[in-house]
Amino acid sequence: MRSGPLDAETILTATEDVLRRHGPAKATVLDVARALGVSHASVYRHFPSKAALREAVTRRWLGRARDPLAAVAADTRQAPPERLRTWFTTLFAAKRTLLSEDPELFATYRVLAAEHSSAAADHVTDLVEQLRVIIADGVTSGDFTSPDPTATARTVFDATMAYHHPAHAPEWRSPGSEAALQSICTLLIDGLRPR
Repeated sequence: MRSGPLDAETILTATEDVLRRHGPAKATVLDVARALGVSHASVYRHFPSKAALREAVTRRWLGRARDPLAAVAADTRQAPPERLRTWFTTLFAAKRTLLSEDPELFATYRVLAAEHSSAAADHVTDLVEQLRVIIADGVTSGDFTSPDPTATARTVFDATMAYHHPAHAPEWRSPGSEAALQSICTLLIDGLRPR
């Protein structure tokens, strides 16, 4: 049996390991409990159901991509056009890294994000808000023009879907994908500039 206190972070880390080994279809709360050397009731004290545990793991994983992007969005040392480019470059690099370093877990999270659409929707809302901040800063500085930075942020996010949506993951390894993203960023930045 486990010695020491059991906390939510420890359970989430163990859940990731179990998901990596068994996949989302076969991983159970009992598997997580076994990996931790505790009873499944101990896991349920922190997460009331398998669905709650899987949603928490999904939110944690999505948060790993969010935090570095939030830092870029808040970095006013960069002018908004460069910040927008850096934000998309950072997002694409993070997604590609997750895919290449842990493809089993990446595939698992694709399934979990689809199951827990509220976690994925909250993640997208957060990312679009980060873009809104960059675009609004660009409007304030005169680098961009937009009558509605929120709507513009959503459009820019949707226009770059091929570089961050997991459905496009097989394309991320293609030669020239980074250069294509840079071309898209240039087009978007030029389109946002005042005429």
